Formats: sequence, C-alpha cells, structure tokens
Amino acid sequence: MPDISPASPASPAFLAGLPKAELHLHLEGTLEPDLKLALAQRNGIDIGQSTVEEVQATYVFDSLATFLAVYYPAMNVLQSEQDFYDLATAYFRRAAADGVVHVEAFFDPQAHTSRGVPIENVILGYSRAATDAAALGVDAQLILCFLRDFSAESAAETLAAALPYREHFVGVGLDSDERGNPPSKFAEVFATARANGLKLTMHCDIDQVGSIDNIRSVLHDIDVERIDHGTNIVEDPELVAEAVARGIGFTTCPVSNSFVTDDMKADEIVQLLRAGAFVCVNSDDPAYFGAYVAANYAALVEKAGLTVDDVARLAKNSFDASWLPEEKKAEYKAAVDAYIAAA
Repeated sequence: MPDISPASPASPAFLAGLPKAELHLHLEGTLEPDLKLALAQRNGIDIGQSTVEEVQATYVFDSLATFLAVYYPAMNVLQSEQDFYDLATAYFRRAAADGVVHVEAFFDPQAHTSRGVPIENVILGYSRAATDAAALGVDAQLILCFLRDFSAESAAETLAAALPYREHFVGVGLDSDERGNPPSKFAEVFATARANGLKLTMHCDIDQVGSIDNIRSVLHDIDVERIDHGTNIVEDPELVAEAVARGIGFTTCPVSNSFVTDDMKADEIVQLLRAGAFVCVNSDDPAYFGAYVAANYAALVEKAGLTVDDVARLAKNSFDASWLPEEKKAEYKAAVDAYIAAA
C-alpha cells in the first residue's frame, strides 16, 4: 500500500482493510440472488424465477415502501435452522473481506414466525453462524428486532418467545415501516427488554413524517443507547449536543439512503462527525443496495471528500458506538491506529 498522510484521500483498498465494526446490518438483507435461488430449490419453493439473473431483476425499488415490498417476500425461502446459518455465514465471510472485525447484526423473527417458521430455527441458526464467525476473524453478536408495522402485542409475544434463548442475542431493535408507528408504541416491550438485561436501539429512518419527534422520543422516553439512521437529528442542534454528551451512537447507511431518498445524507453525517457524535458507517441491506460496508465508506469518502483522518474517526466511532466492553473497544481502536501507521 502506498504511503498516505492523515489529510490525504482514502483509497478503496485502504478502506477495505481498515478495521471496523458493523452495527447496522440486517441479516435478512444479505440474501444475495444466488443464495435465494439455491434456498428456494433446496426447500422446493416456487419463487417465480429460475436463474440468478431473473432473481436479480426483482431487486428493484425506489422508496422504503417499495423496498419492503420486495424484501419481505424474499424471506419465504428461509425455513430451516440450516438456511439461517447459511445466510449469516455468507454475510460473515463477506464482512471479513471488508475489514469487519466486530458485528452487531439485526434479525427479524416476526418476519419468519408469522409464516410458520419456529423461532428457534431463526435464533439458533443465526447464533451458530455468529459463533463460527470467530474462525473468520469476526466477533459477532445478534440484535433481535421487532417489526414496527406489527402490533405492540406481537412484539411482546415475540420477546417472550425469544427470552428462553436470551444468551444468543445481546439487544433489541425496532425496524420496518415507521409511518404511523412511533417509538411510543413499543415503550412497554422495550422496558421489558431492558429489565431482562438487553441493550436498546431503534431505527429512526431518514426524512420520515415526524422524524425529529421520533428521535426525541427514543432519546427521552425509550432511553436507547443507539439510534439507527437518525441523521435528521441535525435539525435540532440542542438535541445533537445532548446525544454527543450521552455518547449516543448513530449507525448511518449512506448507500441505502440514496436508494430510499435522493440523497445519501453525506452532509448530515459529516455534521455529526464534526460535532463529535459517535456516527459510523454501515451497509444496512447490502444484497439489495449493492454495497457492503467498505463500499459505503468509499461512497461517503467520494461524496464528502473525507480524509484518512476522517475515516479513521468513523472506524473508531464504530467501536465506541458498539456494545463491547471498554477494554475491547480500546483494543480495536488501537488496531485502527496500527493499521494507519503501517499504511
């Protein structure tokens, strides 16, 4: 690798090797067309396509709503514990190639239990893959997400069904369609999760109706430790200052932003970075958006003109925003410094 200075641009090769954590990654969103087709054939499911190219042609959308309309039906190919293991393992291999050393990955049990898949198939398949990811150099943990367009009662039932498997996941999150589904709808189930020792995060998607109110709610009422997306917080400088003081993480996803809106929110991400927030870069649903985490770093670097110093800060933020013990965060951040020093 050529010599670089802290103020120089970061190359794609540099970004791919940079040690980093990924904190906003939906395992179901890593279902690549070839694996989807293979699982459909394994499970005898007619998905209406017979070639990888035909499957790829269905991955078309131009908004959050049209994305979800493609995303959830694709999951029908996931049935057995082995299916979930294979899906997660394929992602962990790809993440390792992108310099990811720690992952806190989302999964959506309701998307599977609602179609008759036992919750243990989901949790145990993903958990086994997370354990085996250590052999790839990836430390992996799982976050159980509730679907916000399902009822609060469904979320509570899902948590109750999952708690016997509590050792397999570290926290809970909230994802899917935010319209008409504010954080307050899930306050009770999140309080129950906290009482059971689970960490808390919530999606506050970009440019939604009431985005800033939802961000304020997750900080003040739900009391999360992290916000997924959340860049609309820059609309309220006082709220930004509060988030910085509290060490709240922001798990942004530049490439997916540019699919569901007309902007990757580079300016907002940089504003949070300059403000000292623990903002980091992630890939969201990379099989659908066509960019794993290193490509998201590269897209942001190109759009915002970020330097090596900037991307080093983003990588360190990914560890600071994680739910790792402080000593492990320090170890990984030291690895970032060592990588840059050796470049």
